[in-house]
Amino acid sequence: MASGAPTANHCSRDLREWLTHLSATDRLEVAKLGLGLKYELAAVSQRLERDKAVLFPGPDGHAVPVVANLLASRAWIGDCLAVSEDEVIQRYQDAVRNPVPWVEVEDGPVQAVVHRDVDINAQLPVPTHNELDSGPYIAAGLMISRNPKNGIQNVSIHRCQISGPDRIGVLLLPRHTWTYAQLAEEVGEALEVAIVIGVDPAALLASQAVVPLDFDEMEITGALHGAPVEMVKCKTNNVRVPARAEIVLEGRVLPGVAEPEGPFGEFPQYYGRQANRHVIQVDAITHREAPIFHTIVGGGMEHLLLGGLPREATLLETMQRNDPAVLDVHLSRGGVCRYHLVVRIAKKQEGQAKNIMLGAFAGHYDIKQVIVVDEDVDIHDPESVEWAVATRFQADQDLLVVSNTQGSKLDPTTTDDGVGAKMGLDATIPLAADEFTYTVIQVPGAGDIDLDKVLDDKGAAAAIIAGDRRGN
Repeated sequence: MASGAPTANHCSRDLREWLTHLSATDRLEVAKLGLGLKYELAAVSQRLERDKAVLFPGPDGHAVPVVANLLASRAWIGDCLAVSEDEVIQRYQDAVRNPVPWVEVEDGPVQAVVHRDVDINAQLPVPTHNELDSGPYIAAGLMISRNPKNGIQNVSIHRCQISGPDRIGVLLLPRHTWTYAQLAEEVGEALEVAIVIGVDPAALLASQAVVPLDFDEMEITGALHGAPVEMVKCKTNNVRVPARAEIVLEGRVLPGVAEPEGPFGEFPQYYGRQANRHVIQVDAITHREAPIFHTIVGGGMEHLLLGGLPREATLLETMQRNDPAVLDVHLSRGGVCRYHLVVRIAKKQEGQAKNIMLGAFAGHYDIKQVIVVDEDVDIHDPESVEWAVATRFQADQDLLVVSNTQGSKLDPTTTDDGVGAKMGLDATIPLAADEFTYTVIQVPGAGDIDLDKVLDDKGAAAAIIAGDRRGN
Protein backbone atom coordinates (compact mmCIF):
# COMPACT_ATOMS: atom_id res chain seq x y z
CA MET A 1 0.00 0.00 0.00
CA ALA A 2 1.05 3.58 -0.64
CA SER A 3 2.43 5.54 2.27
CA GLY A 4 1.22 8.97 3.25
CA ALA A 5 -1.61 8.86 5.77
CA PRO A 6 -3.69 12.05 5.95
CA THR A 7 -2.34 14.85 8.09
CA ALA A 8 -3.96 18.09 9.21
CA ASN A 9 -3.67 19.49 5.68
CA HIS A 10 -3.61 16.35 3.54
CA CYS A 11 -6.61 14.60 2.03
CA SER A 12 -6.24 10.97 0.92
CA ARG A 13 -5.81 10.96 -2.86
CA ASP A 14 -6.48 7.30 -3.58
CA LEU A 15 -8.12 4.30 -1.96
CA ARG A 16 -4.87 2.83 -0.67
CA GLU A 17 -3.88 5.98 1.18
CA TRP A 18 -7.25 5.97 2.94
CA LEU A 19 -7.03 2.28 3.84
CA THR A 20 -3.52 2.81 5.21
CA HIS A 21 -4.86 5.60 7.40
CA LEU A 22 -7.82 3.51 8.59
CA SER A 23 -5.51 0.64 9.46
CA ALA A 24 -3.14 2.95 11.36
CA THR A 25 -6.06 4.31 13.41
CA ASP A 26 -7.57 0.89 14.22
CA ARG A 27 -10.60 1.33 11.96
CA LEU A 28 -9.93 -1.46 9.45
CA GLU A 29 -10.81 -5.09 10.11
CA VAL A 30 -9.69 -8.01 7.94
CA ALA A 31 -12.18 -10.85 7.50
CA LYS A 32 -11.23 -14.49 7.34
CA LEU A 33 -10.14 -15.77 3.96
CA GLY A 34 -12.79 -16.91 1.49
CA LEU A 35 -16.10 -15.53 2.82
CA GLY A 36 -19.02 -15.73 0.38
CA LEU A 37 -19.73 -13.00 -2.17
CA LYS A 38 -23.44 -13.79 -1.93
CA TYR A 39 -24.88 -12.24 1.26
CA GLU A 40 -22.06 -13.24 3.66
CA LEU A 41 -19.78 -10.35 2.74
CA ALA A 42 -22.68 -7.90 3.04
CA ALA A 43 -23.79 -9.40 6.36
CA VAL A 44 -20.37 -8.85 7.94
CA SER A 45 -20.20 -5.34 6.49
CA GLN A 46 -23.63 -4.48 7.86
CA ARG A 47 -22.73 -5.65 11.38
CA LEU A 48 -19.67 -3.36 11.39
CA GLU A 49 -21.01 -0.45 9.31
CA ARG A 50 -20.97 2.15 12.11
CA ASP A 51 -17.56 1.18 13.50
CA LYS A 52 -15.09 -0.38 11.07
CA ALA A 53 -14.13 -0.71 7.45
CA VAL A 54 -13.71 -4.34 6.40
CA LEU A 55 -11.28 -5.92 3.94
CA PHE A 56 -12.29 -9.33 2.56
CA PRO A 57 -9.37 -11.36 1.16
CA GLY A 58 -10.13 -14.13 -1.29
CA PRO A 59 -13.95 -13.87 -1.31
CA ASP A 60 -15.29 -17.13 -2.75
CA GLY A 61 -11.69 -17.93 -3.68
CA HIS A 62 -11.40 -14.87 -5.92
CA ALA A 63 -7.93 -13.39 -6.30
CA VAL A 64 -9.18 -9.80 -5.90
CA PRO A 65 -10.05 -8.65 -2.34
CA VAL A 66 -13.16 -6.58 -1.57
CA VAL A 67 -13.43 -3.63 0.83
CA ALA A 68 -16.58 -2.13 2.35
CA ASN A 69 -17.57 0.56 4.88
CA LEU A 70 -15.07 3.23 3.76
CA LEU A 71 -17.18 5.86 5.56
CA ALA A 72 -18.85 4.91 8.83
CA SER A 73 -19.85 8.34 10.19
CA ARG A 74 -19.76 12.07 9.54
CA ALA A 75 -16.60 12.18 11.66
CA TRP A 76 -14.92 9.81 9.21
CA ILE A 77 -15.93 12.13 6.37
CA GLY A 78 -14.24 15.01 8.17
CA ASP A 79 -11.16 12.86 8.66
CA CYS A 80 -10.95 11.90 4.99
CA LEU A 81 -11.12 15.59 4.04
CA ALA A 82 -8.58 16.52 6.75
CA VAL A 83 -11.01 18.80 8.63
CA SER A 84 -13.12 18.51 11.76
CA GLU A 85 -16.66 17.14 11.57
CA ASP A 86 -18.03 20.66 12.11
CA GLU A 87 -16.06 21.97 9.12
CA VAL A 88 -17.15 19.36 6.56
CA ILE A 89 -20.02 21.31 5.00
CA GLN A 90 -17.90 24.47 4.64
CA ARG A 91 -15.03 22.44 3.17
CA TYR A 92 -17.34 20.89 0.60
CA GLN A 93 -18.95 24.23 -0.26
CA ASP A 94 -15.53 25.76 -0.82
CA ALA A 95 -14.62 22.92 -3.18
CA VAL A 96 -17.79 23.40 -5.25
CA ARG A 97 -17.15 27.16 -5.41
CA ASN A 98 -13.50 26.74 -6.38
CA PRO A 99 -13.18 23.66 -8.61
CA VAL A 100 -9.70 22.52 -9.67
CA PRO A 101 -9.52 21.21 -13.28
CA TRP A 102 -7.98 17.79 -13.70
CA VAL A 103 -4.86 17.09 -15.76
CA GLU A 104 -4.37 14.33 -18.31
CA VAL A 105 -1.39 12.00 -18.03
CA GLU A 106 -0.05 9.42 -20.47
CA ASP A 107 -0.58 6.40 -18.25
CA GLY A 108 -1.39 5.38 -14.70
CA PRO A 109 -1.54 2.42 -12.33
CA VAL A 110 -5.17 1.72 -13.22
CA GLN A 111 -4.10 0.52 -16.68
CA ALA A 112 -1.33 -1.82 -15.54
CA VAL A 113 -3.47 -4.82 -16.59
CA VAL A 114 -5.85 -4.76 -19.58
CA HIS A 115 -8.57 -7.35 -20.34
CA ARG A 116 -10.12 -7.03 -23.79
CA ASP A 117 -11.74 -10.46 -23.55
CA VAL A 118 -14.24 -9.50 -20.85
CA ASP A 119 -15.87 -11.83 -18.32
CA ILE A 120 -16.94 -9.57 -15.43
CA ASN A 121 -17.80 -12.18 -12.81
CA ALA A 122 -14.66 -14.18 -13.55
CA GLN A 123 -12.35 -11.17 -13.49
CA LEU A 124 -13.97 -9.18 -10.65
CA PRO A 125 -15.46 -10.22 -7.27
CA VAL A 126 -18.89 -8.63 -7.63
CA PRO A 127 -21.06 -9.26 -4.52
CA THR A 128 -24.78 -9.90 -4.11
CA HIS A 129 -25.95 -7.91 -1.09
CA ASN A 130 -29.64 -8.17 -0.23
CA GLU A 131 -32.01 -11.12 -0.21
CA LEU A 132 -34.08 -10.21 -3.28
CA ASP A 133 -31.35 -8.55 -5.35
CA SER A 134 -31.49 -9.91 -8.88
CA GLY A 135 -27.82 -10.91 -8.73
CA PRO A 136 -24.34 -9.40 -8.40
CA TYR A 137 -24.18 -5.60 -8.57
CA ILE A 138 -21.41 -3.05 -8.91
CA ALA A 139 -22.69 -0.63 -6.29
CA ALA A 140 -19.74 1.72 -5.70
CA GLY A 141 -18.56 2.49 -9.22
CA LEU A 142 -18.20 6.08 -10.39
CA MET A 143 -19.82 6.24 -13.80
CA ILE A 144 -17.98 8.80 -15.91
CA SER A 145 -19.65 9.86 -19.15
CA ARG A 146 -18.98 12.57 -21.75
CA ASN A 147 -21.44 15.03 -23.20
CA PRO A 148 -21.46 13.88 -26.85
CA LYS A 149 -21.79 17.48 -28.02
CA ASN A 150 -18.96 19.17 -26.12
CA GLY A 151 -16.92 16.45 -24.41
CA ILE A 152 -17.50 17.73 -20.86
CA GLN A 153 -17.55 14.85 -18.40
CA ASN A 154 -20.05 13.95 -15.68
CA VAL A 155 -19.40 11.79 -12.63
CA SER A 156 -22.16 9.93 -10.77
CA ILE A 157 -22.94 6.58 -9.15
CA HIS A 158 -25.54 4.20 -10.58
CA ARG A 159 -26.47 0.67 -9.63
CA CYS A 160 -25.00 -1.72 -12.19
CA GLN A 161 -26.41 -5.23 -12.54
CA ILE A 162 -24.14 -7.87 -14.06
CA SER A 163 -26.42 -9.20 -16.80
CA GLY A 164 -23.84 -11.23 -18.75
CA PRO A 165 -20.09 -11.71 -19.19
CA ASP A 166 -19.74 -8.30 -20.84
CA ARG A 167 -23.15 -6.73 -20.28
CA ILE A 168 -24.51 -4.49 -17.51
CA GLY A 169 -28.05 -3.33 -16.80
CA VAL A 170 -28.03 0.17 -15.31
CA LEU A 171 -30.62 2.42 -13.70
CA LEU A 172 -30.24 5.96 -15.07
CA LEU A 173 -32.54 8.41 -13.30
CA PRO A 174 -33.46 11.59 -15.23
CA ARG A 175 -30.36 13.61 -14.43
CA HIS A 176 -27.03 14.21 -16.14
CA THR A 177 -25.92 10.75 -17.33
CA TRP A 178 -29.45 10.12 -18.60
CA THR A 179 -29.37 13.47 -20.44
CA TYR A 180 -26.05 12.58 -22.12
CA ALA A 181 -27.46 9.18 -23.12
CA GLN A 182 -30.49 10.89 -24.66
CA LEU A 183 -28.26 13.30 -26.61
CA ALA A 184 -26.27 10.37 -27.99
CA GLU A 185 -29.39 8.35 -28.81
CA GLU A 186 -30.90 11.27 -30.75
CA VAL A 187 -28.16 10.83 -33.34
CA GLY A 188 -28.18 7.02 -33.13
CA GLU A 189 -24.93 6.72 -31.21
CA ALA A 190 -23.89 4.88 -28.07
CA LEU A 191 -22.79 6.93 -25.06
CA GLU A 192 -19.19 6.25 -24.10
CA VAL A 193 -18.84 5.57 -20.37
CA ALA A 194 -16.42 4.18 -17.81
CA ILE A 195 -17.27 2.58 -14.46
CA VAL A 196 -14.48 3.37 -12.01
CA ILE A 197 -14.17 1.17 -8.92
CA GLY A 198 -11.85 1.83 -5.98
CA VAL A 199 -11.30 5.56 -5.50
CA ASP A 200 -10.65 7.74 -2.47
CA PRO A 201 -13.61 8.95 -0.35
CA ALA A 202 -13.31 12.54 -1.62
CA ALA A 203 -14.01 11.36 -5.18
CA LEU A 204 -17.03 9.39 -3.97
CA LEU A 205 -18.35 12.47 -2.14
CA ALA A 206 -17.73 14.75 -5.12
CA SER A 207 -19.74 12.44 -7.39
CA GLN A 208 -22.87 13.18 -5.34
CA ALA A 209 -22.79 16.98 -5.66
CA VAL A 210 -26.01 18.67 -6.79
CA VAL A 211 -24.56 20.86 -9.54
CA PRO A 212 -25.69 22.07 -12.98
CA LEU A 213 -25.35 20.03 -16.16
CA ASP A 214 -21.80 20.11 -17.59
CA PHE A 215 -20.17 20.70 -14.22
CA ASP A 216 -17.44 18.03 -14.02
CA GLU A 217 -17.52 16.62 -10.48
CA MET A 218 -13.92 15.45 -10.82
CA GLU A 219 -12.98 19.13 -10.51
CA ILE A 220 -14.64 19.13 -7.09
CA THR A 221 -12.47 16.13 -6.22
CA GLY A 222 -9.40 18.15 -7.20
CA ALA A 223 -10.48 20.99 -4.95
CA LEU A 224 -11.01 18.56 -2.05
CA HIS A 225 -7.58 17.03 -2.70
CA GLY A 226 -5.94 20.44 -2.96
CA ALA A 227 -4.36 19.38 -6.27
CA PRO A 228 -5.56 18.41 -9.77
CA VAL A 229 -6.68 14.81 -10.23
CA GLU A 230 -4.49 12.93 -12.69
CA MET A 231 -6.68 11.40 -15.40
CA VAL A 232 -5.85 8.93 -18.15
CA LYS A 233 -7.68 8.20 -21.41
CA CYS A 234 -9.51 4.88 -21.61
CA LYS A 235 -8.11 2.22 -23.92
CA THR A 236 -11.30 1.75 -25.99
CA ASN A 237 -13.08 5.12 -25.81
CA ASN A 238 -12.51 8.81 -25.13
CA VAL A 239 -13.53 8.92 -21.47
CA ARG A 240 -10.83 10.07 -19.04
CA VAL A 241 -10.61 8.23 -15.71
CA PRO A 242 -8.61 8.70 -12.47
CA ALA A 243 -5.14 7.28 -13.05
CA ARG A 244 -4.84 6.08 -9.43
CA ALA A 245 -8.16 4.22 -9.30
CA GLU A 246 -8.19 0.46 -8.76
CA ILE A 247 -10.41 -0.85 -11.58
CA VAL A 248 -12.13 0.56 -14.70
CA LEU A 249 -14.79 -1.02 -16.89
CA GLU A 250 -14.87 0.72 -20.27
CA GLY A 251 -18.09 0.56 -22.26
CA ARG A 252 -21.01 2.10 -24.09
CA VAL A 253 -24.65 2.78 -23.18
CA LEU A 254 -26.38 1.18 -26.16
CA PRO A 255 -28.94 3.36 -27.99
CA GLY A 256 -32.49 2.04 -28.22
CA VAL A 257 -31.76 -1.01 -26.07
CA ALA A 258 -33.59 -1.81 -22.82
CA GLU A 259 -33.40 -5.02 -20.83
CA PRO A 260 -34.65 -6.19 -17.39
CA GLU A 261 -32.75 -4.74 -14.42
CA GLY A 262 -33.54 -5.21 -10.72
CA PRO A 263 -34.79 -5.67 -8.12
CA PHE A 264 -32.05 -4.10 -5.99
CA GLY A 265 -31.95 -3.04 -2.34
CA GLU A 266 -31.86 0.76 -2.34
CA PHE A 267 -31.23 3.62 0.11
CA PRO A 268 -34.87 3.86 1.39
CA GLN A 269 -34.33 0.28 2.71
CA TYR A 270 -36.79 -1.05 0.15
CA TYR A 271 -36.18 -2.72 -3.20
CA GLY A 272 -36.14 -0.87 -6.49
CA ARG A 273 -38.43 -2.91 -8.76
CA GLN A 274 -37.43 -4.72 -11.91
CA ALA A 275 -38.02 -2.85 -15.17
CA ASN A 276 -36.53 -2.58 -18.64
CA ARG A 277 -33.59 -0.18 -18.36
CA HIS A 278 -30.46 1.02 -20.13
CA VAL A 279 -27.75 -1.48 -21.10
CA ILE A 280 -23.97 -1.04 -21.10
CA GLN A 281 -21.79 -3.12 -23.39
CA VAL A 282 -18.40 -3.54 -21.67
CA ASP A 283 -15.49 -3.45 -24.12
CA ALA A 284 -12.52 -3.73 -21.74
CA ILE A 285 -11.53 -3.96 -18.09
CA THR A 286 -8.33 -2.36 -16.83
CA HIS A 287 -6.92 -2.43 -13.32
CA ARG A 288 -3.92 -1.99 -11.07
CA GLU A 289 -1.56 -4.81 -10.22
CA ALA A 290 -3.25 -6.59 -7.28
CA PRO A 291 -6.40 -4.40 -7.38
CA ILE A 292 -8.93 -3.89 -4.58
CA PHE A 293 -12.69 -3.94 -5.31
CA HIS A 294 -14.85 -1.49 -3.33
CA THR A 295 -18.52 -2.25 -2.70
CA ILE A 296 -21.29 -0.33 -0.94
CA VAL A 297 -24.03 -2.38 0.72
CA GLY A 298 -27.36 -1.12 -0.59
CA GLY A 299 -29.27 0.81 2.07
CA GLY A 300 -26.33 0.72 4.50
CA MET A 301 -24.65 3.54 6.41
CA GLU A 302 -22.04 4.25 3.74
CA HIS A 303 -24.78 4.44 1.11
CA LEU A 304 -26.72 6.99 3.17
CA LEU A 305 -23.75 9.13 4.18
CA LEU A 306 -22.46 9.41 0.63
CA GLY A 307 -25.84 10.62 -0.55
CA GLY A 308 -26.54 12.91 2.39
CA LEU A 309 -23.61 15.17 3.10
CA PRO A 310 -22.87 16.30 -0.49
CA ARG A 311 -26.54 17.14 -0.95
CA GLU A 312 -26.53 19.11 2.30
CA ALA A 313 -23.57 21.20 1.18
CA THR A 314 -24.85 21.95 -2.29
CA LEU A 315 -28.43 22.56 -1.10
CA LEU A 316 -27.13 24.95 1.54
CA GLU A 317 -25.17 26.83 -1.11
CA THR A 318 -28.24 27.23 -3.33
CA MET A 319 -30.59 28.14 -0.50
CA GLN A 320 -28.21 30.72 0.99
CA ARG A 321 -27.99 32.46 -2.38
CA ASN A 322 -31.76 32.78 -2.36
CA ASP A 323 -32.04 33.79 1.29
CA PRO A 324 -29.01 34.56 3.51
CA ALA A 325 -31.19 33.89 6.58
CA VAL A 326 -30.57 30.17 5.97
CA LEU A 327 -27.86 29.16 8.45
CA ASP A 328 -27.59 25.38 8.11
CA VAL A 329 -29.35 22.31 6.72
CA HIS A 330 -29.44 18.63 7.63
CA LEU A 331 -30.79 15.58 5.78
CA SER A 332 -31.84 13.35 8.64
CA ARG A 333 -30.89 9.70 9.06
CA GLY A 334 -34.56 8.79 9.63
CA GLY A 335 -35.37 10.42 6.30
CA VAL A 336 -32.78 8.14 4.63
CA CYS A 337 -30.45 11.14 4.15
CA ARG A 338 -32.48 12.11 1.07
CA TYR A 339 -36.16 12.79 1.80
CA HIS A 340 -36.36 14.80 5.05
CA LEU A 341 -34.56 18.13 5.34
CA VAL A 342 -34.29 20.31 8.45
CA VAL A 343 -33.37 23.98 7.89
CA ARG A 344 -32.11 26.35 10.61
CA ILE A 345 -32.77 30.04 9.91
CA ALA A 346 -32.38 33.48 11.42
CA LYS A 347 -35.99 34.47 10.90
CA LYS A 348 -36.60 38.06 9.81
CA GLN A 349 -40.20 38.11 8.58
CA GLU A 350 -43.38 36.05 8.55
CA GLY A 351 -43.88 33.84 5.52
CA GLN A 352 -40.12 33.49 5.11
CA ALA A 353 -40.10 29.86 6.25
CA LYS A 354 -42.57 28.81 3.55
CA ASN A 355 -40.50 30.50 0.83
CA ILE A 356 -37.47 28.62 2.11
CA MET A 357 -39.43 25.35 1.95
CA LEU A 358 -40.27 25.96 -1.70
CA GLY A 359 -36.63 26.71 -2.45
CA ALA A 360 -35.61 23.43 -0.82
CA PHE A 361 -38.16 21.46 -2.87
CA ALA A 362 -36.78 23.06 -6.02
CA GLY A 363 -33.20 22.31 -4.93
CA HIS A 364 -33.59 18.55 -5.37
CA TYR A 365 -36.61 16.49 -6.37
CA ASP A 366 -35.84 13.82 -3.74
CA ILE A 367 -36.84 16.13 -0.86
CA LYS A 368 -40.40 15.43 0.32
CA GLN A 369 -40.45 17.01 3.80
CA VAL A 370 -38.87 20.23 5.08
CA ILE A 371 -38.94 21.41 8.70
CA VAL A 372 -37.81 25.00 9.26
CA VAL A 373 -36.60 25.86 12.76
CA ASP A 374 -35.07 28.80 14.64
CA GLU A 375 -31.42 29.42 15.52
CA ASP A 376 -31.68 27.82 18.96
CA VAL A 377 -32.61 24.36 17.62
CA ASP A 378 -29.95 21.68 17.07
CA ILE A 379 -30.88 20.34 13.64
CA HIS A 380 -28.63 17.29 14.09
CA ASP A 381 -30.57 16.22 17.21
CA PRO A 382 -33.89 14.54 16.36
CA GLU A 383 -35.27 15.28 19.85
CA SER A 384 -34.50 18.98 19.48
CA VAL A 385 -36.24 19.11 16.09
CA GLU A 386 -39.27 17.19 17.38
CA TRP A 387 -39.47 19.57 20.37
CA ALA A 388 -39.57 22.54 17.99
CA VAL A 389 -42.41 20.95 16.00
CA ALA A 390 -44.27 20.05 19.20
CA THR A 391 -44.09 23.57 20.68
CA ARG A 392 -43.89 25.96 17.70
CA PHE A 393 -46.04 24.39 14.99
CA GLN A 394 -49.81 24.46 14.37
CA ALA A 395 -51.02 22.39 11.43
CA ASP A 396 -53.79 24.77 10.34
CA GLN A 397 -51.36 27.71 10.10
CA ASP A 398 -47.85 26.33 9.63
CA LEU A 399 -48.29 23.37 7.28
CA LEU A 400 -47.53 23.60 3.55
CA VAL A 401 -48.56 20.76 1.21
CA VAL A 402 -47.70 20.71 -2.50
CA SER A 403 -49.41 17.99 -4.51
CA ASN A 404 -48.47 16.27 -7.78
CA THR A 405 -44.76 17.08 -7.66
CA GLN A 406 -41.76 15.19 -9.01
CA GLY A 407 -40.22 13.07 -6.28
CA SER A 408 -37.97 10.05 -6.00
CA LYS A 409 -38.85 7.07 -8.16
CA LEU A 410 -37.35 4.90 -5.41
CA ASP A 411 -39.87 6.18 -2.84
CA PRO A 412 -42.48 3.40 -2.66
CA THR A 413 -45.24 5.94 -1.94
CA THR A 414 -44.84 7.76 -5.28
CA THR A 415 -46.25 6.70 -8.65
CA ASP A 416 -44.17 4.75 -11.15
CA ASP A 417 -43.09 8.11 -12.59
CA GLY A 418 -42.03 9.36 -9.15
CA VAL A 419 -44.93 11.78 -8.73
CA GLY A 420 -45.99 12.48 -5.14
CA ALA A 421 -46.57 15.24 -2.60
CA LYS A 422 -44.26 17.45 -0.56
CA MET A 423 -44.81 18.79 2.94
CA GLY A 424 -43.29 21.71 4.82
CA LEU A 425 -43.58 22.45 8.54
CA ASP A 426 -42.89 25.93 9.87
CA ALA A 427 -41.64 25.28 13.40
CA THR A 428 -40.35 28.81 13.98
CA ILE A 429 -41.50 31.24 16.66
CA PRO A 430 -43.94 33.93 15.42
CA LEU A 431 -42.13 37.25 15.33
CA ALA A 432 -45.04 38.97 17.07
CA ALA A 433 -45.08 36.53 19.99
CA ASP A 434 -44.40 38.01 23.42
CA GLU A 435 -40.94 37.18 24.70
CA PHE A 436 -42.08 35.28 27.80
CA THR A 437 -44.25 32.73 25.96
CA TYR A 438 -41.25 31.26 24.14
CA THR A 439 -38.59 31.73 26.80
CA VAL A 440 -36.93 28.34 27.18
CA ILE A 441 -36.66 27.17 30.79
CA GLN A 442 -33.19 27.13 32.23
CA VAL A 443 -31.65 26.10 35.54
CA PRO A 444 -29.07 28.73 36.55
CA GLY A 445 -25.54 27.37 36.68
CA ALA A 446 -26.38 23.89 35.36
CA GLY A 447 -23.78 24.10 32.63
CA ASP A 448 -21.04 25.26 35.01
CA ILE A 449 -21.38 22.58 37.68
CA ASP A 450 -18.24 20.50 38.29
CA LEU A 451 -19.78 17.11 39.06
CA ASP A 452 -16.58 15.77 40.64
CA LYS A 453 -16.87 18.47 43.29
CA VAL A 454 -20.55 18.01 44.15
CA LEU A 455 -21.08 14.23 43.98
CA ASP A 456 -20.18 11.91 46.85
CA ASP A 457 -18.78 8.39 46.58
CA LYS A 458 -21.17 5.62 45.55
CA GLY A 459 -21.17 4.07 49.01
CA ALA A 460 -22.86 7.15 50.47
CA ALA A 461 -26.23 6.16 48.97
CA ALA A 462 -26.43 2.92 50.95
CA ALA A 463 -25.60 4.71 54.20
CA ILE A 464 -28.25 7.37 53.68
CA ILE A 465 -30.89 4.78 52.77
CA ALA A 466 -30.01 2.89 55.97
CA GLY A 467 -30.70 5.98 58.03
CA ASP A 468 -27.27 7.51 58.45
CA ARG A 469 -27.85 11.25 58.04
CA ARG A 470 -24.10 11.81 57.61
CA GLY A 471 -23.49 14.20 60.43
CA ASN A 472 -26.96 15.82 60.63
